[in-house]
Amino acid sequence: MSDSGIRVELSVDAPGACPVASVSDEAGAAVTDVARSSPDADGQVIEEFTATGTDGGEIETREDMDKVFSTGTGARYQFSRSRTECVCEAVETYDCPVADIRAEGGQLHLTFHAPDVDRVRAIVTRLKELYDGVSLRSMRRNGDVDPVDSILVDRSKLTDRQQEVLETAVEMGYFEYPKGANAGDVAAELDISVSTFAEHLAAAQTKLLDSIVAE
Repeated sequence: MSDSGIRVELSVDAPGACPVASVSDEAGAAVTDVARSSPDADGQVIEEFTATGTDGGEIETREDMDKVFSTGTGARYQFSRSRTECVCEAVETYDCPVADIRAEGGQLHLTFHAPDVDRVRAIVTRLKELYDGVSLRSMRRNGDVDPVDSILVDRSKLTDRQQEVLETAVEMGYFEYPKGANAGDVAAELDISVSTFAEHLAAAQTKLLDSIVAE
């Protein structure tokens, strides 16, 4: 495989204290067009985002954010926070600037570009150490036209249970945006705990990613 650049899309179900994700969860809003400033001398970061409620209108403003622009069918909001090791900053410590950020139902979606699969694996591994529900949604090599990369993966490396978990998650729309099912829904369908589901899914994704690296 030619390591000439990879576009990566991933999601995080429980991104800690991420305000963008929490607003999408609390307000039932789709959060898009997220922009961030560089930290000032006091380590404060300004973030802006556009949010549209489920009714297509504006959301209720929280005390920790201000509405800075209104379109009539949504609005632009701004808040200030201290610089912490949030999901985006964890990715960017690997010299991979986050290109796109959005959130839906408390789930954070990120897009970034990495120079090679080893960098992707390091980032995914680190995020799984910090957060729950980290899912690698797609990887597209530089020059690919189709959104799905054509890589043969040996599914025999998965255990029967791991394959069942992965297939059930796909069938129920766990990897779709917006989500067709959350981790609790899939775990209930499989009659296992959410933590067990997360363990099987993480193991399956790691094996599949290793297969891609091997290619």
